[in-house]
Amino acid sequence: MKNTSKIYILLIAVLVLAACKKSDLDRLPQTSISPDLFFNTESDLSLYVNGLLSQPDKYSYANDQNSDNTATTAAVEVKNIMGGKTNAQNINVGWDWGRLRDVNYFLENYNRAKISDDIKNHYAGLARYYRAMFYMDKVKRFSDVPWYSRTLNPGDPGLTKARDPRALVVDSVMADLAFAYKYVKESVPSGTPGKWAVATFYARTALYEGTYRKYHSELNLAGSAGRFLQVAADVSNDIMSSKKFSIYNTGKPDQDYGTLFNSQDLTINPEVILANVFDMSKKKSQDVNRTLFGDYEQAPAKDLVQTYLMKDGSRFTDQPNYDKMGYVQEFKNRDPRLAQTMVYPGWIMAPNTTPYVQIIGKNFTGYHQLKGYVNSTDQATINGSDFPVYRYAEVLLTYAEALAEMGSLTQQQLDVSVNLIRRRAGLPDLNMGQANASPDALLQRQYTGLTSNVGVILEIRRERRIEFAFENTRFDDLMRWKAGSLLAKSPEGMYFPGLGKYDLTGDGIEDIILIDAASSIPAEDSKEKNSLGVKLIYYRTGTIGSDATIYLKSLNGGSNIVTESVIRNFVEPQYYYRPIPQSEVVLNPNLKQIFGW
Repeated sequence: MKNTSKIYILLIAVLVLAACKKSDLDRLPQTSISPDLFFNTESDLSLYVNGLLSQPDKYSYANDQNSDNTATTAAVEVKNIMGGKTNAQNINVGWDWGRLRDVNYFLENYNRAKISDDIKNHYAGLARYYRAMFYMDKVKRFSDVPWYSRTLNPGDPGLTKARDPRALVVDSVMADLAFAYKYVKESVPSGTPGKWAVATFYARTALYEGTYRKYHSELNLAGSAGRFLQVAADVSNDIMSSKKFSIYNTGKPDQDYGTLFNSQDLTINPEVILANVFDMSKKKSQDVNRTLFGDYEQAPAKDLVQTYLMKDGSRFTDQPNYDKMGYVQEFKNRDPRLAQTMVYPGWIMAPNTTPYVQIIGKNFTGYHQLKGYVNSTDQATINGSDFPVYRYAEVLLTYAEALAEMGSLTQQQLDVSVNLIRRRAGLPDLNMGQANASPDALLQRQYTGLTSNVGVILEIRRERRIEFAFENTRFDDLMRWKAGSLLAKSPEGMYFPGLGKYDLTGDGIEDIILIDAASSIPAEDSKEKNSLGVKLIYYRTGTIGSDATIYLKSLNGGSNIVTESVIRNFVEPQYYYRPIPQSEVVLNPNLKQIFGW
C-alpha cells in the first residue's frame, strides 16, 4: 500500500508538470520519475492510464449553448465570432498540448512492463483511444494540426513544425482507434471505457469525418468520405451484432427516455455503454439541478420544440399556424420525448403539490430544461444521478446515417436501428419510401446540399437532434453537415399573441399577465387573482432595449420571446474553424493561419 501511494504521488507530479500550452511538448516528466522505476507491472500501467481518464459529466447537459437548441446571453465563442466581437487576434484558446505529452510518454514506456502482450496492448489501446479523442478535438477546431506521436525534448526540431494535413492527422487517429478497438478488453472497472465504449467513439469519429468530408468542399477530400462512412457502419454493426446492448424500453413511452437522465445506477441499464458514475457516499457528486433550472444562461429554443413530431408521427410544422401556438397548445399530442426533455404544462416540482408555473425572464425563452434534472429534494439522490457517456441509441443512429449517406440503407436496416428508438417513444416506424417521397420542406430549407435519400436523411437528422438534445452533440452535427448558417438565426422563445392573461399549466386558468412596459406592476395586495384565488404573476413587456421584464420580438400583434438583438453572420467556410492563437504563431512562424483567418 505504501509503495502504491508513492507511485501515485510520483505520477501526479508527472501529470502536473505536463500542464498545458504548446511549450509543454518540450518538458521532461521523466526527470521527475524514471521509467525504469515505474513502468514495470500491470498495476503501474493501470494507475497511469486511469490518471488519463476523461469523460463528460452531468454538466454536459448544460453545454448546448453554442448550438441552435438553446438561447443564451453568455459570451459563447461562436456567437461572438458571428457578431463581430472577436477575431484571430483575440481568440487565444484551444492550443494546449499537455495532455498529449502525458499520453505519448506512456506509449513510449509501457512496453517496459514485464507482463503479457495482451495486457500491455489493452493499456496501450486505452492510451491511443485518449490520444484519438485529443486529436479529434483539435481537428474539429483547427482542421490541420501538427501530429506528434512522441514526446519532444528541448530544442527538438519538431517543436517548430508546421501543421500536418488533416488527412494525415485523421488517418493517424483512425489507426489509433483501430488498435484500441482490437486490443482493449471488454471487462473493465465500472465507469471506465472498455472495448464497446472504444467502438462507439470509433464509429462516432468515422461518421463525423465521413460526413464532414462529404459536405465540406473546401477540404477537397470528398473522394475519401465513403471510406470513413463504411467504417462507421461496420463498427456500429459490430456493436449491434454483439447483442450486448439494447434500447431501454419497458413499454412506458412517457417515462423510459427520461429515466436515462436521472437514474441512480446506469451501470445496469442495457442501453448505456459507458456511464460516469456519481455517488455522494464515495465523494463523487455534483448538483446539476441548479445549473439546469432557471439560474443558468441556457434556455431551450422554440425551433427545437417545433422539431419534435406529433405522437402519431405527423409533422408538427405541417399544422396550420404552428408558429403561432402558445406553450400549452404546442405540447399537446407530441412525441413523448418532448415532455421528458422540457418542462411541460402541469409538471409538478418536488416538494410542491401544485403545477409549476414557468418563470419568464428577459434572459430566457420561457421554456425550461427538464432533461438531466432530478425532481427530488434529497441531496444524495440529486448528487447520485449517473451520466450516460455513450448510449446504444447513438450506435443505431450512426449505423443508419452512415448507410443512408452512402446510399445503401434498406428498410430492414432502418427497422433494426432508428425504428427501435422511435418505438421506445411510442411513435410509428419511419418508412423509408414515404420519407423520400415526401421530404419535410422546412428541414430541406435548413439542411442544404442533400442530393439523394433526402427524406430519410432529414428524418435521421431530426432523430439525432431530438434524441440527443442537451447532450452536447448538436454543434458537432451542424458543423459536419455544413449547416452553420442555422446559427445565424438568433434562437427565440414562447409565442404570445399580445398583452393579457395566459394559462401556463394547462388547466385553463390564467397564471400570468403581460402588461405594457410603460405600466407599473401593482403592489402585492392589489394584484389580480385567478379563479383559484392565486395571484397572477405580472410581466412588463417590451422590445429589447426597453425597460421591460421580458422582451418580445415585436409589439405589433403576436410575437415570440427574444433574448438578444445581436446581428449574426456565419461566414463560410471560415467560421467552421478557429485560428491558432496569435501568440503561438509568433513563437512558431511555421504555423500558418488557414481558411481566411
